[in-house]
Amino acid sequence: MSRIFLIPLVVACALFMENMDATVIATSLPVLAHDLGQDPLTLKLALTSYVVGLGVFIPISGWVADRFGARTVFRCAMAVFLLGSLLCAVSNSLLAFVAARFLQGIGGAMTVPVGRIVVFRSVPREDLVKAVSMLTLPALLGPIIGPPLGGFITTYFHWRWIFLINVPANLLGIYLAGRFFENWRSDERKPLDLTGFGLSAVGSTLTMLGLSLLDGELLAPSLALLMMAAGALMLTMYVRHARKTEHPLLDLSLLKIMTFRVAVYGGSLFRMGFGAMPFLLPMTLQVGFGMSAFHSGTITCASAVGAMFMKTIVTHILRRFGFRTALLWNAVLSGLALATYGLFTPSTPYLVMLIVVLIGGFLPSLQFTCFNTLAYADLDKDDVSNATSIASVVQQISLGIGVTVSALAVTFASRLQDHPKIVSTDFWPAFIVVGLFSIASIPLTRRLSRNAGAALTGHKAV
Repeated sequence: MSRIFLIPLVVACALFMENMDATVIATSLPVLAHDLGQDPLTLKLALTSYVVGLGVFIPISGWVADRFGARTVFRCAMAVFLLGSLLCAVSNSLLAFVAARFLQGIGGAMTVPVGRIVVFRSVPREDLVKAVSMLTLPALLGPIIGPPLGGFITTYFHWRWIFLINVPANLLGIYLAGRFFENWRSDERKPLDLTGFGLSAVGSTLTMLGLSLLDGELLAPSLALLMMAAGALMLTMYVRHARKTEHPLLDLSLLKIMTFRVAVYGGSLFRMGFGAMPFLLPMTLQVGFGMSAFHSGTITCASAVGAMFMKTIVTHILRRFGFRTALLWNAVLSGLALATYGLFTPSTPYLVMLIVVLIGGFLPSLQFTCFNTLAYADLDKDDVSNATSIASVVQQISLGIGVTVSALAVTFASRLQDHPKIVSTDFWPAFIVVGLFSIASIPLTRRLSRNAGAALTGHKAV
C-alpha cells in the first residue's frame, strides 16, 4: 500500500478505536455498575469524565505537537489511551474507573487532532479528499459496531474485555506511527497560554463534576452546587483573561461571527439532547425493560445506521432549502423523534423500536452536518484551527452535559414517584427533556439570514 494512504489509514484506525470505545462502554454500563456496586445512573461519571478529559486537553494538542513533534505526541497519546484502557479493565471501584476514563480522554484528546495534523502535512493536496474520506468512515462505523459489540462481550463474556481489546490495536498503532510518520514540528511556535489553560481546565472540570454529582448519591447537593459555582467563576475569569491576552488558548472573538456563533451555541444545545442517547437508551432498555446488553445494543446501533443514510442526501437537502430552513424545521422533527423514545414500553415490538431509533438517528444527522459545516462558512483560513478547537471543546462538554442532565431527569422522576429503585416509567421524562434541547436551538437559528452559508450549498433564497 502507498505510504500516502497508509498514514491516513493508521489515523483512521485510531479514530475508529476511540469512536467505538465511546459507544461500546455505554451499552455495558448497567452490568458494569452492578459489578462495582453502584447505581446504574451513577455510572454517568464514566462518560462525563472521558469527555471532560477530551474537552480539557484538545485545545493544547496542536501546541504540544508543534513543540515536541507530531509523531512523538501521537505515539505517546496512544500509549496514554492504552494505559487508561488497562486501568479501566482492572478497576474495582467507581473512583478508580472514573480516573481511568479521564486518562483515556487525555489520550483521545491528543491522538485524533494530532493525527489529522500528520495527515494534512503528509498527503499531497490532490489526494487530500481521498485521505479525509478515510478519516470520516471510522466516525460512521464506530457507533454502528460499538453498541452490539459491547453488548455481545458484556452478555457472553465479561465487560473487562471491552477495554482489553484496545491493547493490540494501540500497540499496532504505536508501531506503525513510529515507522511511517514524520516528526513534524512548526517553525513558528506561539507561547502556551498557561493561565488560560489552568482556568479553562479547572473551571470546566469543576462545573461538569458538580453537575454530575448534583443527584446527591455520592456527594451532598450543597457541595455539588459549590463546585459548579467555583467552576463557573473560573470560566468567567477565563473569558475576561482571553479578551486581554495576545495569544489566548481559545480566541473567543470568533464568536462575533454570526454563522460560527449559531453553529457553536445552537449546536451545543442540540448535542446536549442527542448526545444523551447512547447513555439513556441502553439504560432504558436494560434497567427499565430488563433486556440483555446485547439485545439493547442491536437496537441502539440503528441510530447510527439512520445517520449514515442521511449523509447520502444531505447535500441535496441543503441545496434545496439552505441552512436556515433546514435547521429550523429539522430541530422540531428531531426533537419529536427523540422524545418519541419515551413512548417505548417493555411490550413495544422489537421491530417498532428499531424503526423509531433508525428515524431518531436519521433526522439528527442532518442537524449535525448543518452545524458542523456552517461553523466554517464565514471564517478566514487563518482562523480555522482556533475555530476547530473552540467547536471541539464545546461539543465534548455539551455531550457530557447531555448525559448528566438526562440521568438527573431519571433520578428526579423516580424520587417524585417515590420508587425505591429505577423502573421503566421513570425514563420517559428524560426523553422529553432530550427532545426539548433540540427545539431550544430554534431561537438561535432564527437569527441566521436566509442566505447564510449559501456559498457552501449553492442555495439561493427566494
